[in-house]
Amino acid sequence: MRILSLTVGLILAAQMGHGGQAPAAPLTCATCHPAQAGPQPETSMARAIQLPAVDPLFRSHPRLDLKIGAYSYVIERRANEVTYSVTDGRDTLILPVHYAFGVGSQTFVLEREGRLYESFVSFYPAIDGLDRTMGDQQLQPKTLLEALGRDVTETESAACFGCHSTGAVAGKRLNLSAMIPGVRCQHCHVGALDHLAAISRGKLESVPPKLKQLSPEDLSNFCGQCHRTWETVVRNKWQGEVDVRFQPYRLANSRCFDGVDQRISCIACHDPHREIVREDKTYDAKCLACHSAGAPPSAGMLAAHAGDPPSAVVMKTCPVSTSDCVTCHMPKVQLPGGHMFFKDHEIRVVRSGDPYPN
Repeated sequence: MRILSLTVGLILAAQMGHGGQAPAAPLTCATCHPAQAGPQPETSMARAIQLPAVDPLFRSHPRLDLKIGAYSYVIERRANEVTYSVTDGRDTLILPVHYAFGVGSQTFVLEREGRLYESFVSFYPAIDGLDRTMGDQQLQPKTLLEALGRDVTETESAACFGCHSTGAVAGKRLNLSAMIPGVRCQHCHVGALDHLAAISRGKLESVPPKLKQLSPEDLSNFCGQCHRTWETVVRNKWQGEVDVRFQPYRLANSRCFDGVDQRISCIACHDPHREIVREDKTYDAKCLACHSAGAPPSAGMLAAHAGDPPSAVVMKTCPVSTSDCVTCHMPKVQLPGGHMFFKDHEIRVVRSGDPYPN
């Protein structure tokens, strides 16, 4: 604590500058945590919602067109405004795009007569163009308003903005005037702003809980608030390949996961402060931390062999390879109708012809 107090004092003194002048810039999370807060704004999570005026999609694609049945769609950028229009050849609805959800694939949020709508069409990089929004494949619009998009309830709006942005939900109610686009420090580190204010006053107060101290089970539930927990998927009876995008659920189904072994958890493989690493070899060391000669057995393995001495319990090793593990044991699965592939986090031995495991 003495070291922390001295550090805070030095930071504040440096901020004050010569002659006790007011600081040139306010304290931020990056002032004390540059390794975490520095790269975080460039992650996909930090850009989970983008404003049309600064969205790179509309700089590279100033006009997007699609025709579905009787309806024609145009999403077009003019100056700093992006409009979304749908016409049946007789009547036309034109609305400004207020928000774009997502980084690669993007779905758009519109507003009409005080209600929010999810666009009926979305952008998919895999086809470099528009197609039906995921989940709407079976819908057949009968009116121009239905073709515009889906009327989103207040509860659903709060859930969507609550996961994709920061500060947009208070007391389970949506408050877009307070919204910060994307997932920022205070989204996950509850109390971060109070802590920052205390540090600015020279006091070490309101320190947010350290999430890395959570058990793998608790981390799975924490991340699953947005990425879906095991309980959420089971309760909603989501089955089939559509659930491949719910990583906490898939990981909980894996035989590797026992809820207590720190070698397998969300943050054991992914640093949430940095963009996800997509090079397969990067994760070999994570797999070999368990599946290599001499690796200590997991709690799950010990429990499964409760009658055996611990020295006799040996973690399985792969007889095929010790590199590119995830290419075999975490196959890519295409999201139905979404033009996207996800790594299946239900780590397993995959055999040709095996059905997708629910």
